[in-house]
Amino acid sequence: MDDLEQRIRAHAHRIWIEEGRPSGREDAHWEMARELVAIEDNQRNATKPNPVATEGEEAIHPEPVEPIEAVESLGDLPGRTDQAERPDYPQRKRKRAR
Repeated sequence: MDDLEQRIRAHAHRIWIEEGRPSGREDAHWEMARELVAIEDNQRNATKPNPVATEGEEAIHPEPVEPIEAVESLGDLPGRTDQAERPDYPQRKRKRAR
């Protein structure tokens, strides 16, 4: 039995005990346990260091993570930017008229 299956089995067993040890819900407990293990693994992967950066260096991306157009559309909903405050995202550079 590999580590992944052991982790799923342990979660499924804990869920079974927490639900009062019902019979006939093995498949549901196993699915819930698989989801919990996937969430744990994704969280662990999300907190790993950036693979693009070298030791002691931050990765500098040439573009924002989201395009400006996606962030600008957020102003359509009520929020801080609708109350005469500066937006929290960078503005598109405007070309100067010559």
